[in-house]
Amino acid sequence: MELQRLCLSGVCSKNLISSFHYGRRVSMMLREVEDLLKPNGDFKAVAAEVVVTGCVVEERPLQPVIFGQETMLERAWKHLMDDETAIMGLYGMGGVGKTTLLTQINNKFREAVDGFQIVIWVVVSSDLRVEKIQDDIAKKLGLRGEEWDMKEEIDKVTDIHAKLKNKKFVLLLDDIWTKIDLTEIGVPFPTKENGCKVVFTTRSKEVCGRMGVDDPMEVQCLTDNEAWDLFKRKVGPLTLKSYPSIPEQARKVTRKCCGLPLALNVIGETMSCKRTIQEWDLAVQVLNSYAADFSGMEDRILPILKYSYDNLKSEHIKSCFQYCSLFPEDYLIEKEKLIDYWICEGFISEKEDRERRVNQGYDIIGTLVRSCLLLEEEDNKSKVKLHDVVREMSLWISSDFGENREKCIVRAGVGLCEVPKVEKWSAVEKMSLMINKIEEVSGSPNFSKLTTLFLQENMPLASISGEFFKCMPKLVVLDLSENLGLNRLPEEISELNSLKYLDLSRTMILRLPVGLWKLKKLVHLYLEGMRDLLSMDGISKLSSLRTLKLLGCKQLRFDKSCKELVLLKHLEVLTIEIKSKLVLEKLFFSHMGRRCVEKVVIKGTWQESFGFLNFPTILRSLKGSCFLSLSSVAIKDCGVKDLKWLLFAPNLIHLTLVNLLQLEEVVSIEEADEMQVQGVVLFGKLETLLMSDLPEVKSIYGTPLPFPCLREMDIEQCPKLGKLPLSSKSVAEVERYFNLSKTHLPFQMMKNTPFGNFLLILQHTTTSPTNRLCEPSETCCRAL
Repeated sequence: MELQRLCLSGVCSKNLISSFHYGRRVSMMLREVEDLLKPNGDFKAVAAEVVVTGCVVEERPLQPVIFGQETMLERAWKHLMDDETAIMGLYGMGGVGKTTLLTQINNKFREAVDGFQIVIWVVVSSDLRVEKIQDDIAKKLGLRGEEWDMKEEIDKVTDIHAKLKNKKFVLLLDDIWTKIDLTEIGVPFPTKENGCKVVFTTRSKEVCGRMGVDDPMEVQCLTDNEAWDLFKRKVGPLTLKSYPSIPEQARKVTRKCCGLPLALNVIGETMSCKRTIQEWDLAVQVLNSYAADFSGMEDRILPILKYSYDNLKSEHIKSCFQYCSLFPEDYLIEKEKLIDYWICEGFISEKEDRERRVNQGYDIIGTLVRSCLLLEEEDNKSKVKLHDVVREMSLWISSDFGENREKCIVRAGVGLCEVPKVEKWSAVEKMSLMINKIEEVSGSPNFSKLTTLFLQENMPLASISGEFFKCMPKLVVLDLSENLGLNRLPEEISELNSLKYLDLSRTMILRLPVGLWKLKKLVHLYLEGMRDLLSMDGISKLSSLRTLKLLGCKQLRFDKSCKELVLLKHLEVLTIEIKSKLVLEKLFFSHMGRRCVEKVVIKGTWQESFGFLNFPTILRSLKGSCFLSLSSVAIKDCGVKDLKWLLFAPNLIHLTLVNLLQLEEVVSIEEADEMQVQGVVLFGKLETLLMSDLPEVKSIYGTPLPFPCLREMDIEQCPKLGKLPLSSKSVAEVERYFNLSKTHLPFQMMKNTPFGNFLLILQHTTTSPTNRLCEPSETCCRAL
């Protein structure tokens, strides 16, 4: 290059020759000089772009000590550096540390030796603007200036693409809320071939999917120990040592933050100068009553979390989210009950059929989970809960940001012994007093706007006055379940003209009040576990009833009320325990029963044989899948010989068989062929199978079944069961355990099984060298 410069400036080639060695190299360079001096010389080499030897990355500032992200950073970096990874998504709730993790990844590229040439950081945020992203990238690429600002968007796309197409780049996008089309910006799509990478952070797992990331990495809250370490550092040792009991209160404050770094940092900084025990006691009291009053909450914590709420696409979904804050901290909310609440409140249209309503409810739950506003239990997918700080944000929103605190009164799980005093009862729209120690509910408050009242799980509650129900014209949800001291309801319950949902499950009520039958709008009636309930005569008067749950009503005999139940024309869901042949014939196998029964327990006595479960005449009249709603079946203490009717229950999820002394085979191949049920995969949705005390059972089914959803199989005291209907293709998604206690199993299969992640329990299990657990063609059994 220096030689070219001298030649172009007119320096004589003879003087240059003296600066170089003679020989071949000199002659080659002279030829290059002569070519350059020609009128049409090739000057391309002069304009060649300089090859970058190191990665251009700007180090971003970080706090001195970062807690709890070492392992996460290592895992994220390893995944990112994998050749197969072109785009990586980091998702998690607001304030959990996604930006901190992305910053660490950015800075780590300063030491990377993988040939990356440039690392570009762009903050996107919720108001996505393509032009702003282009400008940030352009600045990094040296394209900014008046000329750039005057260009059309399409020209900017072309310029960015031209600059990046031959570079091995890393693009870090912080805080994206919707899909970003890279081609719309001008960024070449990262691939395994070009070696480029794109990493983004988001609060939405759904955005990860839209960006083409199937396995995003969740940035989780800190563990208890990590949270305590962070909080101690923020508060400082002098404050913690200033009074003997401050550390104990500091632990309580830390637990309220529930591992969220944002809350730990802000609250820790606020408390760092509080060195009297009274100040710490007050902090705990405020955080336990109305956390939004705590310094820093309304301006530094809750607004940041609220962005996720604001991004929800409809007001109905926002209302559904707020409803979840009626439950106590860390409370596991049953999805199905939550959906029923939402339907009654009008957040989901009642005009649709049940399947569509329920599907819409699950879709809303999925939206909230993917937005990191609801947390789904790993071990129990049927329940969800709110993070404590997210719950405080929801309560803050429900109170109109603190302006109307009596609009939604939530004192759940705080140890109340009486109903709290309210200045303006008429302002209350929702009240949750569940899981307390309230003994009596009395008075006649004017609840003119109240729509939901939670009083469940007040163990001492023994009395509710009739006057209390007299002014609740808009009440649609009343939950009194789990009140074990409650043995009667007042007749004034008939005053609740708008009531759609009533839960009396697991109370000690002997007789339902006559006034109950006047509730013409009642849609959901939960009576499960009411062991002392003697009668439900008059149930047919509830003409709007769609859900009736009666499992565990030990004293109820349905011989008389069977006819009434059949008259409930709009009934969609029924759970019931059956103890007689009459009820089985007239109710369970009736048209209404086949359509509505969701859960059933069939339990008999030895004096009355239950061989009638065969019902050959009824079964011959059945065509196709009849028990479409049936999800749970338990058969106990019966003389049953045949369970062929299970072929008609394609949506069965739970099956329990206990103490059936005459059962030899659950379903036979011959029966399946004889029934000719088309398009049904036996046990295709079964998740749990429990079999106990079946002395004669030799087989569940004659050939292997796929069991695609099986999570738990528990088989005990089945001494003649020597083979299971499983193969290497069975139970692919096992999550729990496999219990084969006291059964007759082959020795070889104790260490080689096709059961994926099953925990195999073989306590007191007899073995045989001849019998097989699976088909002999097994080739891919996994060793435990």
